Amino acid sequence: MSQPITPYLRKVLLLDAAVSGAAGVLMIGGAGVLSGLLALPSTLLFWSGLVLVPFVAVLVAVARRSSAPRIVLIDIVGVNVLWVIASFAIMAIGIVQPNLLGVLFITAQALAVALFAALQAAGLRAAVVPG
Repeated sequence: MSQPITPYLRKVLLLDAAVSGAAGVLMIGGAGVLSGLLALPSTLLFWSGLVLVPFVAVLVAVARRSSAPRIVLIDIVGVNVLWVIASFAIMAIGIVQPNLLGVLFITAQALAVALFAALQAAGLRAAVVPG
């Protein structure tokens, strides 16, 4: 089923793309510096940033359309939710042991992503096409 991309949903997708793109550039280009500041592995920062590149491309591509398959929009929300879960899980199960600044960095970006997921889900609910 095709879902119209409302102006609200378009703005949220583009804002997510802008923030994710900026975070990706920061993590790719600044992995070495950030690693020392946050006590996080530079490879984790680099590859996390690199993973954002195709995600940003999908966000922009979808936002530019007048409609998109509903499952694609649901998947975008799902990817954001999984990012949030993974962000907290890597700290909770001890995969990383960041310093306080690192914990704040991971928490802040996870909360921003959670906000995007919530805003995107709200946009999906508001734009439901009667079947």
